[in-house]
Amino acid sequence: MNRLHIVGRKNHGKTTLVAELVAHFTNQGLCVATIKHTHHAHELDTPGKDSFCHRQAGASVVGIVARNLSAAFWSTPVGESDPNDQYEQFERLAQKCDLVLVEGDLQATAPKIEVWRADIGPEPLAVENDSILVVVSDDPAPVACDTYPRRDLSTLTKRIQTLWSNKSR
Repeated sequence: MNRLHIVGRKNHGKTTLVAELVAHFTNQGLCVATIKHTHHAHELDTPGKDSFCHRQAGASVVGIVARNLSAAFWSTPVGESDPNDQYEQFERLAQKCDLVLVEGDLQATAPKIEVWRADIGPEPLAVENDSILVVVSDDPAPVACDTYPRRDLSTLTKRIQTLWSNKSR
């Protein structure tokens, strides 16, 4: 699975960049999946609904299939396995996709791009995290890795395609 994480601090533009990348790559004819990572524990299903009751009763995987949208829920025990195993489980759902963009998850082992805005917060995460390969910012970034202007989506998408081309060699 060609997985790329878009990371950065809160309100630096991760969601906006992910949406722009999805639009760009799908306009190029590619199939793209996305994952929103959060380090918080959330109940994603709706308590009291049938799917929630199925899961509470012990179902390992619960699916919801409607005419316009489908979803699947499965439990992921906290702290009992490698966090990257969750991406491997998701891989079956995205196996036909050319690229999976993950918003967040600085701890993952996949390639990462950071979105950074100087006016919002402290120095880029890439200053201390060498797993970040690229910083996307319209501000001068004090980092050792490549930096691309936020407004230059074309150059960034070419770099992303290079990342996954090199990975498949």
